Amino acid sequence: MDVRFAWMLCVLCLVITVRAFTQEGFKEVLLKQLGLSEVPKLHKRDLVDLVIPDHVKNKYISMLKRQRVKRRALPSLAGILRGIPGNAGEVLYSDTTTRQNLIFDMEGRIPKNSEVTMAELKLFKKPLDRANLPARQSHRPVSNARVSVYWVQRQHDGTNRTSLIDSRLVPIRESGWKNFDVTQAVHYWLRNKRREPMFLEVWIEGERVGSHASEMAKAVRFTSQDPKDKALGKPELVLYTLDLEDYGGPGDCKEEAVTGKSTCCRQKHYVNFRELAWTQYWIIEPAGYQAYWCSGGCLQPPSPLRRFGYGERACAVVESSPLPMMYLVKRGNRTEIEAAEFPNMIVEKCSCVTDG
Repeated sequence: MDVRFAWMLCVLCLVITVRAFTQEGFKEVLLKQLGLSEVPKLHKRDLVDLVIPDHVKNKYISMLKRQRVKRRALPSLAGILRGIPGNAGEVLYSDTTTRQNLIFDMEGRIPKNSEVTMAELKLFKKPLDRANLPARQSHRPVSNARVSVYWVQRQHDGTNRTSLIDSRLVPIRESGWKNFDVTQAVHYWLRNKRREPMFLEVWIEGERVGSHASEMAKAVRFTSQDPKDKALGKPELVLYTLDLEDYGGPGDCKEEAVTGKSTCCRQKHYVNFRELAWTQYWIIEPAGYQAYWCSGGCLQPPSPLRRFGYGERACAVVESSPLPMMYLVKRGNRTEIEAAEFPNMIVEKCSCVTDG
């Protein structure tokens, strides 16, 4: 195939992708990539008692981390947040899971005209108290516990909805700081128009299915935000930011782009899966994402060149990246969860492309 033709075909695919960010266009692209003719008929009851299998959760997290590695370097440190004074950050126990609530006051913590490029949750694991370990039995050894961090979105009806942010195995017998990437949670908080604190939930579970692994995981203790917890090392949220005046992403739109007066640039466009009727029960993770689109005008070629077949130049996508997603599939009467990476879902770079 001719190289120039192949390049133009690639550009055409990306242009189609950018046009697809209307609701109907986005739906069409998603269904096509999944090989479906219509959106699965799913209801809220399909989510009841639904458990995300470990292999699906691990696959999704690994795809997320691979995507984050590609992001630009992190210069300045914005600040370290140590929770809201007076909030206990309660710890809840159940038969299979320990849950710890964390609350961080975010208002005024992110400098103006800056972008949060990374956020880390730092949790201090207390030294192991062997009194918390179950009695030794003839079980396969358990060395780790599964620790997952969720962003908690408080609904208007008083219920909570969670989104998985990061998950990793933590050695049960080791103490010290453990870091989790919660960049996605901060981006969700920034999208939330209700300016309330950011709520996170830490789940501690067995590294595998079974009562012995669950009992071993209960021995894992992190310091809490409770003032009565005298242990050193309170939970910390560390924010890294870019000053957009000095480090603004190349080609990102300024304010004038909204009025259509700018040259070709990348415009923010957020897709909220929780607010789209056809995705709210179908797509489990993420809650939404920054898709971007291309906006603005381009300098046109001089008229002599147009006689030789050069058409008008238009602002279009020339570089994009995939979006990892967890979604539900119906197989007969069974509802299952799958994870996949969908290409060309996030616009990374815009440029002027010549038609023809």
